[in-house]
Amino acid sequence: MRIVFATSEAVPFAKTGGLGDVCGTLSPVLAKMGHEVTVIMPLYRCVRYGGFPLEPLGITYVVPIGTKTVTGRLAASHIPNSPVRVIFVEQDQYYDRDDLYHEGGNDYLDNCERFVFFCRSVLEVIRLLDLRPDVLHCHDWQSGLVPAYLRLEYQTLPRYRQIGTLFTIHNMAYQGVFWHWDMILTGLDWKHFNWRELEFFGHLSFLKAGIVYSTAISTVSPQYAQDIQTPEFGCRMEGLLQHRSDSLFGILNGVDTTQWNPATDRFLPRQYDVTTVAEGKAVCKAELQKELGLPVDPGAIVMASVGRLVDQKGSDILAKLIRQWAPWRPIQWVILGEGDSEIEESCRSLARDFPDKVVVRIEFSEPLAHRIIAGADIFPMPSRFEPCGLNQMYAQLYGTIPVVRGTGGLKDTVVDATPENVAAGRATGFVFEEASVDGLAGGLERAIAAFGNKDLWWQLARTGMQQDFSWKRSAQKYVEVYQWVIDRHRSMLRELARAG
Repeated sequence: MRIVFATSEAVPFAKTGGLGDVCGTLSPVLAKMGHEVTVIMPLYRCVRYGGFPLEPLGITYVVPIGTKTVTGRLAASHIPNSPVRVIFVEQDQYYDRDDLYHEGGNDYLDNCERFVFFCRSVLEVIRLLDLRPDVLHCHDWQSGLVPAYLRLEYQTLPRYRQIGTLFTIHNMAYQGVFWHWDMILTGLDWKHFNWRELEFFGHLSFLKAGIVYSTAISTVSPQYAQDIQTPEFGCRMEGLLQHRSDSLFGILNGVDTTQWNPATDRFLPRQYDVTTVAEGKAVCKAELQKELGLPVDPGAIVMASVGRLVDQKGSDILAKLIRQWAPWRPIQWVILGEGDSEIEESCRSLARDFPDKVVVRIEFSEPLAHRIIAGADIFPMPSRFEPCGLNQMYAQLYGTIPVVRGTGGLKDTVVDATPENVAAGRATGFVFEEASVDGLAGGLERAIAAFGNKDLWWQLARTGMQQDFSWKRSAQKYVEVYQWVIDRHRSMLRELARAG
């Protein structure tokens, strides 16, 4: 089948989080399976000056933005080592900036206009390059208006009539909400600014547009698809998502096992596999302790956290627990990441107060992240919500035991070490329910007790290392949903033909 991705990010060109990983990694896997995949994304400054081979296509076009028209140009490249063509929407006024979405901690004031232009451009690219997709796969709020424009302005045109749409929500917390007068920028009739379509508590929401107008919706884990239909996680859109539950799918993200494989990982001091995990991790742990200036002690438990230091991840919960435990427990803590300034400072203060037990690096280093995950014993993730999560999957593949809150993708990917799951050989970690210091402490106490039972510990590690978190598995699920979208869209067209 022919698939077009509409996205604001794709690795290796531009990435701020999991969205970029998904679009840049899933698309080549789909191509390898025999599907024709094209990615459409903005031409940011980081792309233009990132050393990527870019081919100007010599094509210009004009789209309306409110009362004016704006000209765009097209350039092309390929995702490395794949046939996936990437079409870049070039408009320097909108995209030639230092960051993708914000500066100085604040969103760009013209983000609505920037992504209205992008959404209109996606549909123009389909016409200009004669792409004729079976499925137009839109990702997150930045492409949320694409299904709306397709349905309201383009659907009657022959080139577009057969296109079904899938809208993937990577994180409900980011909704593309703008003040109501920005509706003028969209060029859509004000009659669509109502509670059933584009209006969201008096504002315009790109995310809501994607949910309302797409043939189907997906999230990045099965549990998150259930979570967002509840008031706790639905971000005030749970009613709409319940209404669309018959066309809402959850597909777990995969991981790039060419990059995250302890048997081949070039960043590790000792590579290892499932048969040599105990010996390999012992070397990685000792070298990590040396590198970070911690006492080299094979008996000390090393607990590690890698990722954004924000409330969503429960980083504040982890910091509070370390503050309680560090004075008296012989545990070493390693934190790598950056995020909220207050949480960063609370972590720095822990490192200052307990220099022999706590190491904090406020940065992101890919090589160090690999070494930390390989050298750690336990990987706590007390997330308040987690659409998918990748680090708990990396940890398991590296024989590091995750301790996670039972939410979203964490619940889907970590099998709790209950007596039944241990006996059946399914257990891979520890799951707790409450996003609190007490909840995290309870999960970690269970893991610490298991650490003293080496037979159980290495059983958990080896089981985790044998989990299939590959993109190939996830891609097959997407293909099944794409076919569902095609079938549903054709059924809708037949119904319209009979009615009219």
